[in-house]
Amino acid sequence: MNQSTSKAVPTIWLIRHGETEWSKSGRHTGTTDIALTEQGCRQASALAPLLASQTFDLVLTSPMQRAMDTCRLAGLGEQAEIEPCLHEWNYGIYEGRTTADIREQVPDWSVWTSPMPEGETAEQVGARAQALIDRLLSRKASQIALFSHAHFLRTLAAVWATGAPSLGAHLALDTATASVLGFERETRAILKWNRQP
Repeated sequence: MNQSTSKAVPTIWLIRHGETEWSKSGRHTGTTDIALTEQGCRQASALAPLLASQTFDLVLTSPMQRAMDTCRLAGLGEQAEIEPCLHEWNYGIYEGRTTADIREQVPDWSVWTSPMPEGETAEQVGARAQALIDRLLSRKASQIALFSHAHFLRTLAAVWATGAPSLGAHLALDTATASVLGFERETRAILKWNRQP
């Protein structure tokens, strides 16, 4: 995939929010607006020196409180704009449940391959990620920061690199980490992944 029709060649930083009680316990947190833990706040603050070493001309955050608070504690809150497309995967009936719990009823269940009743499929999340990528590439921004959530950022990186969300299954992403998307010559690439501050 190349970037021949884009107006800029951006570097896109993906920042996952800090720890919440649900991320700590492995519960799928999509539409539930849950706060950072004290540890999550410390993690978010620890991102500030790393992000301060960059100059961002566009900062976007998910509308969920955990992402907005991470953005603020990481030092970019005043620059940030709310971007609805950055919200987490809608897990539908599986909201708030762990994979192990779900697999007691649905063996081999996976967010990447299984139906998501009342929620979003991997293809739908991939389409949302692609729409956001298209808009970012049309902007005159060279350094972009996106504050969002694990499954959505994994999907975004997968779509950036391959055009399909399935690669996201292989991209583990910890809380309060920074990853970087960009270009290797004209080819879209994942330049850094799951970097701790």
